[in-house]
Amino acid sequence: MVTTHNPPESVERPAAQPRRRNAGRALLGRRRTATSGEGRIAALLVSPTLLVLAVVVLYPTIVALKDSFYGTPGLDPKTGFVRDHDPFVGADNYTAIFGAAGDRFWNAFWNTTFLTVTTVALETVLGIAMALIMHRALRGRAVVRASILVPWAIPTAVTGLLWRWIFNSDGVANALIGRQILWTTEGFHAKVAVIVADVWKTAPFIGLLVLAGLQVISKEVYEAARMDGAGVARQFWSITLPLVKPALLVAVLFRTLDALRMFDLPYILIGAQKTSVETLSMLAQDQAANVRFGPAAAYAVILFVYVFLIALAFVRLLGADVVPRRPKEVAA
Repeated sequence: MVTTHNPPESVERPAAQPRRRNAGRALLGRRRTATSGEGRIAALLVSPTLLVLAVVVLYPTIVALKDSFYGTPGLDPKTGFVRDHDPFVGADNYTAIFGAAGDRFWNAFWNTTFLTVTTVALETVLGIAMALIMHRALRGRAVVRASILVPWAIPTAVTGLLWRWIFNSDGVANALIGRQILWTTEGFHAKVAVIVADVWKTAPFIGLLVLAGLQVISKEVYEAARMDGAGVARQFWSITLPLVKPALLVAVLFRTLDALRMFDLPYILIGAQKTSVETLSMLAQDQAANVRFGPAAAYAVILFVYVFLIALAFVRLLGADVVPRRPKEVAA
């Protein structure tokens, strides 16, 4: 009787495993090559935009930082003659804000912060309400959307002139409240005038971005919530707000950064050098108009750092996904 021995299957496995490993490495190498090629094409396409940003953003920032270390021209105490160039003062323009001369700076700083927090908070509430109204399937929805977005489309200078006429001593505002208030003079009422005008103009911007977030929510989600017995308020807090959070955070971030640079609306509505509504941008412009370019540049740099820190806080602490994250590669 002849006995045949079949070779075990495990004999070929040691030879197959290196081939599979080499094939996986080759596939990963092709993927990396394709990714690097796409990266070079993306860099080539983005390079014109980066060049423009470097010209209009990076270069002025560097020049402002350099000018902030120089003072204003005047009499040289050593020679007694008028200087023909700005003297180098180091960090004196920055340290001056902590002395007696910094009262105007800190007033502008707190005005900027107060106006930003107040206007953005009110605009967020009104913007969400506008988005919910524009999202509803009602008759004449197109007309409602257009009428809500009209204030945002009006230029800020025109808005300032319009509300200046409304807040005039014999204007519409005083006629409605039945009191004689000088809105465009010093006082807290000047802040109220700026807040009302800014909220009226820019709340539709937040409403527009929130509306875009509402339109990607599936109707089946609300139908399932109604079947589970959730009311309108519960649907809003448990479904609407969490799902529109990314769009809402981006809208609030953009509005916050824009409000921190507020200049034209209070400048036109109330006027220049008004302590009640003077912002950091208005202070820097006033210093530059009086040929004090060193302090003006220092205030501009401080405002830039302030805006940058606020943006960083939004991205890191509140989770505003302004820049999408790349998915992690799975190893072969």
